[in-house]
Amino acid sequence: MAAERDIDDLPRNAANYTALTPLWFLERAALAHPARASLVHGALRYTWADTYRRCRRLASALARRSVGHGSTVAVIAPNIPAIYEAHFGVPMAGAVVNCVNIRLNAPTVAFLLEHSSAEVVMVDQDFFSLAEDSLRIIADQKKGSFKKPLVIVIGDHTCDPSALQDALRTGAIEYEKFLETGDPEFAWKPPQDEWKSIALGYTSGTTSSPKGVVLHHRGAYLMSLSGALVWKMNDGAVYLWTLPMFHCNGWCYTWALAAICGTSICLRQVTAKAIFSAIANQGVTHFCGAPVVLNTLINAPPADTILPLPRVVDVMTAGAAPPPSVLAAMSKLGFRVSHTYGLSETYGPSTVCAWKPEWDILPDDERARLQARQGIRYVGLEGLDVVDPKSMAPVPADGSTLGEIVMRGNAVMKGYLKNPKANAEAFENGWFHSGDLGVRHPDGYIEVKDRAKDIIISGGENISSLEVEKAVYLHPAVLEASVVARADEQWGESPCAFVTLKDGVDGSDEAAMAANVIKFCRERLPGYWVPKSVVFGPLPKTATGKIKKHELRAKAKELGPVRKSRM
Repeated sequence: MAAERDIDDLPRNAANYTALTPLWFLERAALAHPARASLVHGALRYTWADTYRRCRRLASALARRSVGHGSTVAVIAPNIPAIYEAHFGVPMAGAVVNCVNIRLNAPTVAFLLEHSSAEVVMVDQDFFSLAEDSLRIIADQKKGSFKKPLVIVIGDHTCDPSALQDALRTGAIEYEKFLETGDPEFAWKPPQDEWKSIALGYTSGTTSSPKGVVLHHRGAYLMSLSGALVWKMNDGAVYLWTLPMFHCNGWCYTWALAAICGTSICLRQVTAKAIFSAIANQGVTHFCGAPVVLNTLINAPPADTILPLPRVVDVMTAGAAPPPSVLAAMSKLGFRVSHTYGLSETYGPSTVCAWKPEWDILPDDERARLQARQGIRYVGLEGLDVVDPKSMAPVPADGSTLGEIVMRGNAVMKGYLKNPKANAEAFENGWFHSGDLGVRHPDGYIEVKDRAKDIIISGGENISSLEVEKAVYLHPAVLEASVVARADEQWGESPCAFVTLKDGVDGSDEAAMAANVIKFCRERLPGYWVPKSVVFGPLPKTATGKIKKHELRAKAKELGPVRKSRM
């Protein structure tokens, strides 16, 4: 292929080109607003000048221990200042930050630490035993060849101090002491190449071997700015950390908040009461969360709420398709919800259901239905399509023809760490394959209909589990619902609904309640879409609020097939 011609032969040089990296956002924030609050955690308050110094100390302390280019630093912590600081301090040393899901078990964390070759493990005091157990598993597997990583324990003034003392007795270094060994004026250097890795994150961990998603500085820079832009975040926004920072690097808002010189309010444990309290008392303007978090707010007891809201609060939701009923209920409470969609492989959300002014005059239910779609690509994502997975031809924009959602561009990961087979499959035909099935509507907006593996095939017909879930969610007694395929003697498969009832609902007669739910759905869905079985109880979830459908599929399998009617 011939090189593209240009009007000149002017070269890049140090004056007109530098690698993109979000690390510069922190330096600018400290210059622009040195005294503005950057991080608030209980009684602890840091300014942007403080945070810049602390991140440079962290980078310096790591560099003095030969942790830098080619190194991985694992962080096992909830939403506390240290995990935020790691997003800057670790790559400032040239290393890669790997934020670990705190809800994983020790064998899975052991796999992650070993697979990533973590040289340093920063761990919150309450999760120190998880880190120790994980390292012990690796040591047992590797016998005499195991070199224990540097273990840094992070104390938290809001927790029982005995956990910190127990950790220190094992020889771990306390985080604040570690920072003291670093230089607050450390002359960090940006990456020479923006393709250099900035972060490593693992897929949900619901399988024995999660995949390591490698992200680069360029993508982190672009998606940080894109996230702020599509959400219309203003300078000085006050952001509540309901979304775990270990999930897709907090959807890149770790870096974005430095770009807009905003304030992070750390939230160690997410409850409706804590969210409403932060909105009322700490000036929160924005927060993110999976639909399960929204559902928690909608169904919170009056004693935990502070209504009406003192201001309109912007909420970004992703992680699972929110039912229109949830979006409508959040709007009535005074929240302004932005619906996004993405994956770990696309730096978190990479599409947004961009609001159109003409929707303002529509009935609430219609607005919620439109808003439940996944929308259009982020500014930082160059390619988004819904295609026939065999031919790669785009599907018609008719709102009904199913295809696979694919992406390409700077917002797509570098690849999976040490996994060439998975990379070949993910990037086949020059697109990243999401594994999600969706449609494109006449207005160009896409809508996820299901994961490819979650489609229910009944009598040869495809049934979208998400569409069935939307109907179940409308039932006044239903708090949460998830629908999976269950074997069916007559139809091959049929929908099986797993349901959590709202507090105060009498579910003692499960057979009667199941019949009621089925009758409710029959009034709203095609006959073959109606669940043939309903199971009540709490739904298993990941740390980010995603329902673990693989566990529900296993439960449905244990139930055996739906028997063919003998009548």
